[in-house]
Amino acid sequence: MTVITLTTDFGTGDHEAGVLKGVIWTIAPRVQIADLSHDITPHNILEAALLLWRVAPYFPDGTIHVAVVDPGVGTSRRGIAARLGSQYFVGPDNGLLTLLMSRVDGNNQEISIVHLDRPEYWLPEISDIFHGRDIFAPIAAHLALGIPLSSLGISINDPVKIEIPAPTRIPRGWHGQVIHIDHFGNLTTNLNLGHLKPTKEVMIKIKGEHIAGLVSAFGERPAGTLVALMDSSSSLAISVVNGNAAKVLNARVGDEIQVLIDDRVVNNYD
Repeated sequence: MTVITLTTDFGTGDHEAGVLKGVIWTIAPRVQIADLSHDITPHNILEAALLLWRVAPYFPDGTIHVAVVDPGVGTSRRGIAARLGSQYFVGPDNGLLTLLMSRVDGNNQEISIVHLDRPEYWLPEISDIFHGRDIFAPIAAHLALGIPLSSLGISINDPVKIEIPAPTRIPRGWHGQVIHIDHFGNLTTNLNLGHLKPTKEVMIKIKGEHIAGLVSAFGERPAGTLVALMDSSSSLAISVVNGNAAKVLNARVGDEIQVLIDDRVVNNYD
């Protein structure tokens, strides 16, 4: 049975998320629908791109992911559907697929993208402010019924990509930034396991605080302790044990972080 996932910034208190399900089940009543999140920060394309990048690998081949974080709805921005490796993605052409395309390309997997320009696969009436309902949900349902990607629109090779903040080398380590703050207040950075030497002997500077070394699990330090660790996606994260690092540090997305991996700096970081 085909799975369709939904990722939006609609929230759960209004009607929009439910409407997407109704449209899909009207066209393809036997599909399974999984809500990834409807709590993306409004209009935050990078946040949605990170969620898709983290979640998609754990879904089966043939899954269809619908992502509707669409501040450009009703403008000239394109609607697209894509096959990235063994899965499908449907949504606005605004950079939501940037991280996924990078991963798939790095794995030498197939990438096929079409501009959704075949109205026969949309709802009969189109609102300028709800393409999730009128275009993207119907497209996902038709894909689930076996309509080929190539039938849904003209092939394109210039999808929009957003700029993903990249860490930069500094003399004895890395300069990065916070790119996401989760429900618990953990700070995800744009540094990952590949940027660090295979050692826990690092010194991390963020918001005037210094964190010596990495922990492997929250329970290695007492409650309330500020710690650094590699999260479940192998990204460097800053956390407070049983607490909220974002509140403790008054941190925001975009805040700078330094990771020093020179033993001399670890022992004398002033």
